[in-house]
Parts: sequence; structure tokens; C-alpha cells
Amino acid sequence: MRFSRVICAFLLTIPIMVSSQKPKKYTTSEIHHEIQKLNFLGTALFVAAHPDDENTRLIAYLSNKVKARTAYLSLTRGDGGQNLIGPELRELLGVLRTQELLAARRVDGGEQFFTRANDFGYSKHPDETLTIWDKEKVLGDVVWAIRKFRPDVIINRFDHRSPGTTHGHHTTSAMLGFEAFDLVNDPKAYPEQLSKTQVWEPKRLFFNTSWWFYGSREKFAQADKSNLTQVDVGVFYPNLGLSNNEIASSASSQHLCQGFGRLAVRGAQPDYLEFLKGDPLNGSTDIFEGINTTWSRVKGGEAVGAILNAIEAKFNFSDPTAHLPDLIKAYKLLQEVEDDHWKQLKSEHLKDIILACGGIYLEAGANSASAIPGEKVNITIEALNRSSTSLTLQSIKIKGADVSTTPNIPLSPNTKENLEISFSVPRGTPYTTPYWLEQKGTLGMYHVEDKTLIGQPETPLAYTVDFGLTIDGFPITFTKPLIRRYSKPDVGEIYEPFVVLPKVSAGFTEDVYLFNTPEPVNVNLAIRAGTNNVGGVAKLKLPQGWSSHPVAINFNIAQKNAVQNVAFEVIPPTGENVGTISPILVVDGEEFQKKLIEITYDHVPKQSILLPSEARVVRMDIKKEGERIGYIVGAGDKVPESLSQIGYQVETLDVSQLEIGSLAQYDGVVLGIRAYNVLEELKFKQPILLDYVKNGGNMIVQYNTAGRWRAQFENIAPYPITISRDRVTDENAQVTILAKEHAIMNYPNKIEARDFNGWVQERGLYFPNEWSKEFIPILAMADKGENSKEGSLLVASYGKGNYIYTGLSFFRELPAGVPGAYKLFANMLSLKKQNTQDEGEIKG
Repeated sequence: MRFSRVICAFLLTIPIMVSSQKPKKYTTSEIHHEIQKLNFLGTALFVAAHPDDENTRLIAYLSNKVKARTAYLSLTRGDGGQNLIGPELRELLGVLRTQELLAARRVDGGEQFFTRANDFGYSKHPDETLTIWDKEKVLGDVVWAIRKFRPDVIINRFDHRSPGTTHGHHTTSAMLGFEAFDLVNDPKAYPEQLSKTQVWEPKRLFFNTSWWFYGSREKFAQADKSNLTQVDVGVFYPNLGLSNNEIASSASSQHLCQGFGRLAVRGAQPDYLEFLKGDPLNGSTDIFEGINTTWSRVKGGEAVGAILNAIEAKFNFSDPTAHLPDLIKAYKLLQEVEDDHWKQLKSEHLKDIILACGGIYLEAGANSASAIPGEKVNITIEALNRSSTSLTLQSIKIKGADVSTTPNIPLSPNTKENLEISFSVPRGTPYTTPYWLEQKGTLGMYHVEDKTLIGQPETPLAYTVDFGLTIDGFPITFTKPLIRRYSKPDVGEIYEPFVVLPKVSAGFTEDVYLFNTPEPVNVNLAIRAGTNNVGGVAKLKLPQGWSSHPVAINFNIAQKNAVQNVAFEVIPPTGENVGTISPILVVDGEEFQKKLIEITYDHVPKQSILLPSEARVVRMDIKKEGERIGYIVGAGDKVPESLSQIGYQVETLDVSQLEIGSLAQYDGVVLGIRAYNVLEELKFKQPILLDYVKNGGNMIVQYNTAGRWRAQFENIAPYPITISRDRVTDENAQVTILAKEHAIMNYPNKIEARDFNGWVQERGLYFPNEWSKEFIPILAMADKGENSKEGSLLVASYGKGNYIYTGLSFFRELPAGVPGAYKLFANMLSLKKQNTQDEGEIKG
């Protein structure tokens, strides 16, 4: 996979570009498939909690076998999860997972919606979930989504009747879906929505059950299935050359940051739906039974359907252009139907089919992928008619810029026409960034000022271009996004979305700056230009008691996208102190305080995110032993950068190069999160790691996910240990120090109860629940109402060294600047030195 994990405005990295979403190019079989979908007027909505919760088999089946308009409503964007492919966490992970969902829907044929709920991390019960989420707002968002989408059938992924048996978000999604089913047709429920939409009455509600909800395949086989509807989601589509479950596997594999890449599956495969509410089925396996899904559903639609059904029945696979006259007739008639909902949906779908049948290519490409307000943008228009049909390019209009032209050019068969047009980005144009991140939200909810955006997967495009064509004398307008298209020798053709960015953005080169002494520390600020020849003054906004030298620094950057680094000496106060610093850039009298983060991966379009530019400054007396640390990167985290802040020299280790004795130079070796889950080669290098420990090394293994080993390990530790799904999700849960005299709690930093204050999101996850007598449990903790868990930090002597396994979420706490987490990790790394000085002191 080619990717740049996070290209920030403040990082000088090798620019690695990826392909954005390229225009869809249809084969004749795919055009026919789309016409079949066009002729089905039924809608289904799938409801769950997170990205990757959705059943892609069922979504693909409904979209491609049933031909229904199908969507997935994910209550959250998955912000609280982990990341297998890069360092993005929290809101950045939510942006990435949003795009992975959209990529999955492009594969399985569905659409995608969200609520404002923020994935705050694992929740053990809906009661906790709804304490942190604002139930009325999230329920209102579900009602809004249903009223806007107007599904005939709603399907919950989870069971609303089983709180406490799975992730609290999961059960909550089902509970809200169950409740919303009745509310959407009640004008007294969320009446403020009815100025933008209308009440709706879905026909029936299902629960997409499976053996997992019964505890085992054996129990499910014996269960009463009289209330279940079975469908075969393994059907084969001859016109596509694919089985439905092959499509579903490909869709699911878009969730790469969650490690969902998987093999394609083929052959019959049952899926089950349990009826919950509405009109029950009368023994049918057709979940749209009793629902009119033909063109007669809309007044005036039968005439449209007569034309389109005839095209479907007698489709010309060798020359789909032959259908253009009838498609135009159908489009004309469609504009006369009275149902605005179906008219709008089917008109857009029909226009796509018209372009595909005619081989008509329309593109608007900007000379740059970004611009600032007030900047001129040059656009190259490409229009190509690859059919014998009479076409004329009558007009071009840039929506959002009030710029248009009327070329009135005939488009001759297979003769490309290129035109140039330009516009200036209006001053005051909003910057391009995810709309749900524009304003500060809460732990459980995003704040969205423009309520019409609620539910949309991403921010509307800054600019689109309307192409006014006449086809056989009839005028139709086609809308295309403004994009940037170019190529690179090692990649090929690249598409990027066009974005509007500020004149300058800036970010600190570190998330956290540690001050071990009263001495100043250099704080580096990287300033990125959004346009050519930009200059101004940079200064820092500091907490009370902190100061900087100099107070302000002038900067001047000649080239767009270039970065200038400036350094401030920041002087801390005396005594322990934690605060936040931010930059202020003044350009032409205007202040800028955002950092630009660009996320680029092969499987999703490039994302530009503007966030408040901040760094934590931590004044604390922290001691350490040792200097050189070897770090084996797992699923990706910022722990190495954090350890460098303490003063360690951290070197990334190539697992393939590990040999007996090669680790002796390091004072400690740390394995990143989920290393054993993602690095298959560790299976062969485990003896080398354990030999390092045996000969006096200090090895720290951070959490791994139970049951998702990349290779089959006899054991990841020198002694038996069993990783479980135990976790403590309350970041404020009381922590009891079990081994108060152990060196890890005392040397070189004294660890006390207050060092567990200020932790973020969780205490830890995937704790061992069984271990051999050689391990010493150091801490105990528990969520409210649960038994104490002692597996968060385990230490065992092995030979002359120490093996440490920890499920504590250091990968979250260190980048957040939590002082106690830094002190505890420094103690873990210092165990080897302490053991060397006095082996007898390491006792439980």
C-alpha cells in the first residue's frame, strides 16, 4: 500500500500522492445493471453504530439483487477506534473511516449517512452510551435520516433487547432504530424538521440476526427460525461476472485501518432477518412484499416505466447508444411527474445512464488542487461525445462562483473539445474541512451549526461545474465536480478534489513538549503557505506563567505549499504545570490559527482537514535510566516521538534484520501496539527477542488484540499468558497499586494515585486474564459495577532481564501529554538499569 500516513502543514515529508476517486466508467453490462436499478422504486436502510459494523453482504444483496436504493446509517464515524495502517486517531481516524465507508459503498452500491454522535471509545452498556451521547439529538438525527431517505424497509444490525452483552454503541443503535421507526410518522416528533422534510411511514423493521447473537453455530442451528426470513447472499450475477459475496468481500476490505482486508467468498450463503415491527411478511422471502416498487408508484410514472422497462428487456449490449432517443424521452416525461422525491432521485440516475450510453465524457480540471479566497483559478474543460448522436455544448457554469460562458459548440463524434475558463474564489468563501469538525463539540457529540448538513457523509464540494448540453435538440444539465487531474511517473493518473484553504497554516512539530528542568526548550513551528509570496508575523499564545523568546518572528514564504520553520525558546514556570500553546499568524492584518493535515492513502481520496493548532506543554520533574531504545512499530502510534521527548534516543527496528545479539546495544526494546497482530515475521524473530531479555534486556510489549494474531504464536511471552477482551473504558476509573514496593512504582519516579489523573478515553484494553506465577500484577482497576481487573501491567523476570506486558493505553496518553503516563513508562524502561544495580529489589 502506498500512503503518506499524515502529511501535516508542519511536517517536511516526501510527497507521496495517491489516486482520488476517478470517474466511473461503465461497461455495457454495468449500464444494463444500472437500468435494472433505475426500474426499481424501493428503498432500504441499514442501521448500526460504527464503520465496519455494516453487513456488506446484505447491503450488496439489496442493492444488486433486489435492485433497491440502499443506504447504511452509521451512528458514528468510528473516531474512538484503533488504526492498523497509520497514526490517525480520534477525529482524524473518524475522517479516514468515513472515507473507507464511502469507498465500501462505491463497491457494494449503497449510500452512506451518519448522525452527530461521537465515538468516544468502547462502552459496556447503553446506559453509559446515552449518558455521554445526547440521546434526544442522536435520536433526532436518526429520525431526520429516515425522513430524508424515506426507506420502505429498515434493518437493525444489532439486537435492541440485549443491553450489556455487546458494545454499548451497538445496542444503542438498535434501540434508537427501534424507537425512531414509530416517531418518523409522528408530526409532533421533532416538528422543526418538517420545514425541510416530511413525515414518513416505513413498512417494516427487521433485525439482521446471525449465529453470533445466539452464542454459537450449534445453538443457532437448533433455534426456532419461524420468525426469521432467510435470503441467499451468495447469489451470482452473470452480467457482472461476480457473486454477491465477492462484491461484499471487496466492500468490507475497504476498511483497511481496522484490518478488514479479507479473501473473497463465493457460493451460497444464508443471511437472516428477524421481523420486529410493521407489516409482517406473509410467508415470503421478499422483504418488499406488499410494497409497490414499480413506476406506477408515482403519479405519471407509468409512461416513464413503459419506456425504461422496454430498454431493459431489449437492451442493445453491442451499441447502447441506440437507446439514447428513448432515454431522452423517458427523461422528458420524468420531469412531469408530481413526486419530487422520486423525480429528483431518478432524474440524476437517468442522467448518469445517458452519459454512459452515449460515451459522453465531461470534466472540469483546475490548474491547482487548492486556492485561497481571492485567488484566480484556471479551469480546463474537456467535453467528448463518443457517439453518433447530435450533441451541442451550450453552456458552462461554475456553481458557487457566479461565472458562466456559452460556447455553443457542436460535439462531433469522438472529437475532444477543450476550453479554458477562470474564476476568482470569492473572499469570505469557507475553507474546506470536514463540516463536523468546524466547531468544538463534546466528548459524545459533534456540533454542526448548519442543520441541513446533519447526516451527510462529507462536506459539500466547494465548487461544481454545470455542463448545459442539448442531446437531439433537448436541453439537459449535467453537474461535475471541480477536480485536479495530473500524473506522476511512478503512480500514473491522479485525481484530487479541489479545496479552498487559508493563506497560511501552521503546526508544531511535536504534539507534546516536556520540560524536565526550568531551562527553556526550543519549540519549532512549521508555517505552510497557501499561496505564493506570503509573509507576516508568528507569535505564540501561552498559558499563564509561561513565556517565549523572541515574542514574535517574521516569516516570508515565496512558493505555495512551501514550509518555513521558525523556533521559539519557551520558558516554563517553576513547579509542575500542564498547559496548551497555540500559534497566531498575522498576515495583512488577518489572524490564522489552524493547522492543515492532509491524509492520503491509496484506497480513499485525499482529505484536507483544518484543526486548531495546539501542543501540550508539560513541566514536570521526570527521571529516566538508559539512553537507546529500539522500537518495533506495530499498527502505528506516536509512542516513539513521545519517548524522544523524555530524552531517549529511539531507533525504529526492522524486524527482518533482527539477529541474535543485535539488540544488546539497546537499553530497552518496545513493541508498538498490535505488533503481534500485524507483523507475521515476529513469529520467527520471537526467540531473538526473548534471548535479548534473557541476557539482561528490558522488553515492553504493548497491547495486542485477542484472537487476531498475524501468525500462530505458541506464546508471545516467555511464560504462559492469555490475552482477553478485558478492558477498563472509564478513563477516570480508580486505580489500585497492588505492588507498592515494586521498582516499577518507585524508580526512578515515585508513582502515586494522582499519576492516574487526567487520562483520556480509557485506562486500557485487551488485558490478559490469565498468567503464570512468574508474572507480577502491578495494578488493579475496574469499570463501575465490574470485578477488579489485574492484568493491565504485568512484569516477569526472565533470565537477567525483564519482560513487561501492558494493556494500558499509552498510545493515547503519551500524545495527550498525560504526566503520569510519561513517568510510568520511564519507570518501565528503567527496570533493566535498576535490576542491574540491585536485582533483589525487583519483587512483588
